[in-house]
Amino acid sequence: MKEVRLSPELAERMGRIYEEMERGYEQVAAQLQFSCDGCPDNCCDSWFQHHTFVEWGYLWLGFCQLSEMRQAEILERSRLSVAACEQAIARNERPQVMCPLNDNGRCVLYAHRLMVCRTHGVPATMQRPDGQRLEFPGCFRCQELVKQTFADASEIPRAERTLLLRGLAMLENELMDGKRHLYPRIKLTIAQMLVKGPPMIAMPHCER
Repeated sequence: MKEVRLSPELAERMGRIYEEMERGYEQVAAQLQFSCDGCPDNCCDSWFQHHTFVEWGYLWLGFCQLSEMRQAEILERSRLSVAACEQAIARNERPQVMCPLNDNGRCVLYAHRLMVCRTHGVPATMQRPDGQRLEFPGCFRCQELVKQTFADASEIPRAERTLLLRGLAMLENELMDGKRHLYPRIKLTIAQMLVKGPPMIAMPHCER
């Protein structure tokens, strides 16, 4: 096993991709006059799973900047979150557990939050490598706003994620020395990423 570490150059490029995601989100939100202010829901208790080592590593870059006391608090919340999610899944329920990074309504690692945290909310679209286009309607509150505002679905503003996701995939492959296809896929919540520690991978068979 070896730890996956982001170089300063990769971390900087990761930050630029995240900034582009935010700009795309804000542009569509402004067109829709959409805001999270006053929402009765909290997306931070949604059960999101994340799939890239590069985001996992970037999250840990931020986590390591916290004091030891704060790290210990968050890790304890993370362990409780993982246990609560496992219990919900055992009951055949979709987990709805507050993210351990949510502290009185604010993200402790806001500058290092992951892609889903930055893009969930507004309508979006992307094209898969096989050419198929996928559309995401946004959160329930945004869907209600869109339904009231647009009679023609073709007029709905959408954030285009294709190039950003391609950029993320390129960084992921660079992080894995061009051998991403040799490593296992991951499906982890933020709580699991924190409990497991910095991303560790088993070396591909050809390198053992």
